[in-house]
Amino acid sequence: MDVRALRYFTEVVRQQSFTRAAQKLFVTQPTISKMLRQLEEELGCTLILRDGRRLHLTDSGQAVYQRGLMILQEFHQLEAEIGDINQLKTGELRLGIPPMVGMQIAGSISAFRRRYPGVQLKISEFGGLTVQQAVLAGSLDIALTALPVDAELPLNTLPLMRHPLCVLLPRHAEWLSRSHIALPELAEHPLLIFNEEFSLNRQLMQAFQRLGITPDIAVRSGQWDFLAAMVQAEMGLAVLPEPICQRLDKQSLLWLPLESELTWNLGLIWREGHYLSRSAQAWIACCREYWPGDAPRLSV
Repeated sequence: MDVRALRYFTEVVRQQSFTRAAQKLFVTQPTISKMLRQLEEELGCTLILRDGRRLHLTDSGQAVYQRGLMILQEFHQLEAEIGDINQLKTGELRLGIPPMVGMQIAGSISAFRRRYPGVQLKISEFGGLTVQQAVLAGSLDIALTALPVDAELPLNTLPLMRHPLCVLLPRHAEWLSRSHIALPELAEHPLLIFNEEFSLNRQLMQAFQRLGITPDIAVRSGQWDFLAAMVQAEMGLAVLPEPICQRLDKQSLLWLPLESELTWNLGLIWREGHYLSRSAQAWIACCREYWPGDAPRLSV
């Protein structure tokens, strides 16, 4: 059923005139008559009877008129809601982030909320590999994760920031004179690392594999603060991004640069070849503004 036909029909009933309805709707009278005939043919019944200059609704016409008013009201509401979504007065953004990037992303989230207060922001915290699968499955619109992702995955990426990796150590005299630690030396100590759902775990293990080294993994965890506590308890050494280390207690812990080509690269990912909501597009634009020196211009 054509919504225009309902609009023309209800206006004819309101105006009690095809001519006045045509003037109100800025169309010709033959156009309204044609649409009304098509509506009657589609429904298989007569809707309006003419009695001189008066128009009378049949029983079917009365039912279509009452229902038509409700349908048009709902359609107008839908148009208004779509307009609000397009103007980002409302909407929803399902964003995934790894647990340890909260401080890095807080500023951009605050900027997004100030700019689009009507958009509901739903944040899910998972490891990098888990948020990748959630984006691919469509349960998240977009996610911040460690890059690079698997090149075979149908994901678009937008690099945002890059940080060095550090080795977290207990503050002992043997480490205080050191300026850095290389991967081969790191493998000589019990290692505390993130669990398998974190991209950083995969990158680190691949780096050891390229060197032909099998590290001694003492603890795996999804919580950076737990790994730091284990280092403080002298359970082993941990590899953490520098921004995370900067938040730790300098009186009991020490961190040294990891001598390696590895870095902690963070960026946005979203499904390639799928619809990207207006809210997600606005989030990408907001991140580009927040990290103008790091985020290249990519088409979405």
